[in-house]
Amino acid sequence: MANEKVIAVKADLVSEIAEKMQASAGTIVVDYRGLTVDEVTELRKQLREAGVEFKVYKNGLLRRAAVQSNLEGLDEVFTGPTAIAFSNEDVIAPAKILNNFSKDHKALELKGGIIEGKVTSVEDVKALAELPSREGLLSMLLSVLQAPIRGLAVATNAIAEQKEEQSA
Repeated sequence: MANEKVIAVKADLVSEIAEKMQASAGTIVVDYRGLTVDEVTELRKQLREAGVEFKVYKNGLLRRAAVQSNLEGLDEVFTGPTAIAFSNEDVIAPAKILNNFSKDHKALELKGGIIEGKVTSVEDVKALAELPSREGLLSMLLSVLQAPIRGLAVATNAIAEQKEEQSA
């Protein structure tokens, strides 16, 4: 009877993890072995401020959740001490925070991830981490969109000044 309760709890947990994997825009898997309690606390704080959920799960539960979510190719990343970061809004935030943290703390090792429903390698996660944030990309886009309008305004102003000089 107690065994059935444990199995039911684990099944619910697997379903919960699978839902998080499917709902997450960016999911990053890391090996946290060797980090001190203070370092993990600092990492959790940085992730929480960015709206990223950071959890430690047993690899067997993660494997079952990946199968339930139809995500293949994650078996090799679910080995050793595994922590997983879920972000529902920002794809780049967990990759950027974890990558930057791993540069300062060599004990943190990126293993891979799931970006917008697709399994990605460590190299892809690192490449994503090097991209500017969503706000940075939006400001770049805004600058690009403003450039032609700014050019038109300068040209119109120059024509107006030229006609004003000719009429004077």
